[in-house]
Amino acid sequence: MSLGQGDSLTSHNFGLQIDSVMVEYLAEVSGLSIEQDVIKSPQNSASGKPEIALLPGTQKDGSCTVVRGMTQSAAFTKWINDSIAGRMSVARVDASIIMMDYENNPVKRYNMRKAWCSKIDASTLKAGEAAPLQETVTIVFEELVIE
Repeated sequence: MSLGQGDSLTSHNFGLQIDSVMVEYLAEVSGLSIEQDVIKSPQNSASGKPEIALLPGTQKDGSCTVVRGMTQSAAFTKWINDSIAGRMSVARVDASIIMMDYENNPVKRYNMRKAWCSKIDASTLKAGEAAPLQETVTIVFEELVIE
């Protein structure tokens, strides 16, 4: 059973795909955003009154932050390492954040074109601490397509 009339997606059911392959379980995704310039075009109407038309300008690059447990996911780690080493011919990939319904069927996709990892932060290591180790990774991209 998929989403019914009036149902909303829940924030806990999502995944990350890199080049169409589900590669990672994530704890958190935040800041998924992209911005577009707005061009103001002042003009006069047919009656001579001043008007301002708003036009779409250049789309800016975007970014998001993902938090993952320190796992042995080889594909995600390789992607991070390729990005850090500047191997952009293999680091720039198409990646997607996928929202799923209650039965894990994909319902909405945020497709990030030419995405790569620009930053990684490891969680604090503390003797005697009983907490999962996590990595926070910033992903940048050149285009966002929402399906």
